[in-house]
Order: sequence, then structure tokens, then C-alpha cells
Amino acid sequence: MQGFTDKEILGDGLSTQKATTEKFNTFAGECVHDSLRDTMMNILEQEHGITTEVFNMMHQRGMYETPPAEEKKIMEAKQKFSQSAK
Repeated sequence: MQGFTDKEILGDGLSTQKATTEKFNTFAGECVHDSLRDTMMNILEQEHGITTEVFNMMHQRGMYETPPAEEKKIMEAKQKFSQSAK
């Protein structure tokens, strides 16, 4: 029987965290009661922290490479999102 690699385990964990934060974000956005929304937001913040930890582990081990962004693409993204925010 073959076990899972560290990359597979961490990748599964990262996928799970992404799905979890997506659900808590939806729940927080749809809460009618302020105290429940605050609780959902606190949980969401904690879940984002876990997601970041797993991502950083993978990135530091070379399991999730992120190539440097080209300056041109950075400027295009800034322009695109600053226009949509207006």
C-alpha cells in the first residue's frame, strides 16, 4: 500500500481550506444578525490564517511555485481594478 506524498497531503489541505473560506465568506455575507456575522467573520479570519500557513509551507518547500509578476501585468491589474471600484 502506497501512502500519500507531503505535496498531496498539503495540496489537499490547501484545497480544503480554500473551500472552507469560501463557505464562511458566503455565510458571513448572508447573516442577518450582527452577533452571528461577527462570529462568522472571526472564524473566516482564522481560516484565512490557516490557508496562508498551508500555502506558505507548500511555497517554501517548492511545492507551489509562484513566478514573479511582470511589471506590465501588475500595472494592468491595478488599472483594471481601480476602474471597477469606481
